Amino acid sequence: MTIDYLHPQEKFLRTIDIKTLLPQQPPFVMVGKLTFFDARKTITETLISAENIFTNAGTFSASGLIENIAQTCAARIGYVNQYVLQRGIQIGFIGAIRNLDIYRLPKVGERITTIVEVMEEVFGMTLAKAQVVCDEEVLVTAEMKIAVKEEERK
Repeated sequence: MTIDYLHPQEKFLRTIDIKTLLPQQPPFVMVGKLTFFDARKTITETLISAENIFTNAGTFSASGLIENIAQTCAARIGYVNQYVLQRGIQIGFIGAIRNLDIYRLPKVGERITTIVEVMEEVFGMTLAKAQVVCDEEVLVTAEMKIAVKEEERK
């Protein structure tokens, strides 16, 4: 069976260990599974756990949600590098966050879905809009600018 890495099926994506796509490693991994990828959109799914370093008093923090969005962007870059370009992981940095609206913080045990859509990519910079949902409820909306270093992580 041949896999179309530019249009992968969710079943294949769920088999990928997310840590292989990210420069971050435990305990700083804020995304669970990659569930969708195409040229413009990436979706991750994350179960909020009590052990997460951004969880306090049963609630996942705003900082954790921002990092979750950034790591969904990183998972996209990691997927492209590993499966499409067949190269190593690149380090990225949050360049800017705009129009951040947090409507509710998720609780321990809730599963959040993070949707990142690329609006523009140029010169190692990606501008994306993001939405974090739990069930059908929108928890967060934001725009994020990510800068990516050209060299690969050692």
